[in-house]
Amino acid sequence: MTRRELDAAGIRQPAMRAAYRRCRRLNAEHGRTYFLATRLLSPARRPAVHALYGFARWVDDVVDEPARGTDDRERRLGRLDRALRAGLDTGRSDHPILAALVDTVRRHAIDRALFTDFMTSMRMDLTVRDYPDRAALERYVHGSAAVIGLQVLPVLGTVSEVAAAAPYAAELGRAFQLTNFIRDVGEDLDRGRVYLPADELAAFGVDRERLAWCRRHGGPDARVRRALADQVARTKAAYRAAEPGIALLAEASRPCVATAFTLYGEILDRVVESGYEVFGSRLAVANSRRLSIGLTAASAATAARVTSGLRLRSGSSSRAGRQRARA
Repeated sequence: MTRRELDAAGIRQPAMRAAYRRCRRLNAEHGRTYFLATRLLSPARRPAVHALYGFARWVDDVVDEPARGTDDRERRLGRLDRALRAGLDTGRSDHPILAALVDTVRRHAIDRALFTDFMTSMRMDLTVRDYPDRAALERYVHGSAAVIGLQVLPVLGTVSEVAAAAPYAAELGRAFQLTNFIRDVGEDLDRGRVYLPADELAAFGVDRERLAWCRRHGGPDARVRRALADQVARTKAAYRAAEPGIALLAEASRPCVATAFTLYGEILDRVVESGYEVFGSRLAVANSRRLSIGLTAASAATAARVTSGLRLRSGSSSRAGRQRARA
């Protein structure tokens, strides 16, 4: 993490700066789209987002570690959960990732219940292998994704009451997660999981066995293509429902979220254009497209920060003028 970001965020203590840097590395290594979008935030906001992402990624890696059995992963997750609770109780932690997370929660007054819900969904990944219907899946998605949007919201800031923006933030987290479920069908099968509702797949004559057959053969058949087209349509509806919330964010934060919104949404376009080839290599938005969107958003982010700065200075000058007049 750059010294400029840490200084801007008021993070001074060396061990805490190291903790935030570790979270930033996790974001850069594993969350290319999120990391690019985070670069569009003001320097002061970036460390907190890195801390939230780094924590979520760390827990996800514990859950998915292939070399360890379910019992071992459950014990590790339990220790992690206890350390998280202790850190949130005391306001400090010696763990190099939890230290940054606890500091971020304190600085931005993030609701602790969001982390309880997150850990509940992470535990589900240890034993739940499929979901019979949308309602069952949504219980998992709430904790694994919707709460992430709610965690980040206080960091981004809003121009409305937070309660007005919260449903949109949760919906966008949900849309991102549903996109992952479609893109990663093959990888999830390798982990023994299917994150697509069984009843919705069955409407097209698809079940786990048919998905596994497509994984073995490296491509979808006609039934699976139709089932995935239905999942793409449902996920695009989630993006449409989330989009109005971008305008409710602080102006300087909008380019970041708009970029993630666009790039993640375009993963679905790549899925469709490929003929729903989600059983081989992972589909991604081309680097040239990412660069183009990133450069445009960077210009918008710079302009928004300049405008915000001018407004703050103008407001300070006006207040000073009123004080002089009263004197």
